Amino acid sequence: MLPLILLTLVLLWQCVLIGYTYTLAGNAADEAARAAAVGGDCEGAALRHVEGAWASSAGVRCGGPSGGMVTATVTLHTPVLFPGAISFPWDVDGEAAAVWEGKGEDR
Repeated sequence: MLPLILLTLVLLWQCVLIGYTYTLAGNAADEAARAAAVGGDCEGAALRHVEGAWASSAGVRCGGPSGGMVTATVTLHTPVLFPGAISFPWDVDGEAAAVWEGKGEDR
């Protein structure tokens, strides 16, 4: 019975890590889009909101004002059991958009 309990705990922990990775990616993309909306540092805002081992593998793409909107996409690797060790072969993308509030171009 003990191996079954341990396996269940490991699977639950992995589900928590996957969910937290989605949460981090979404929040970082949201913050990046907000920063880009006012002409701020999109990539810097995203990286400030990504923690620990996820930060080393974070990829940030920011789209400039187009049609009155700015976009941000944050890509994070999904860890296996411990952040910073090995990762699953798929990535988690967080995407966000915000209304362009800056001055000048394409408003």
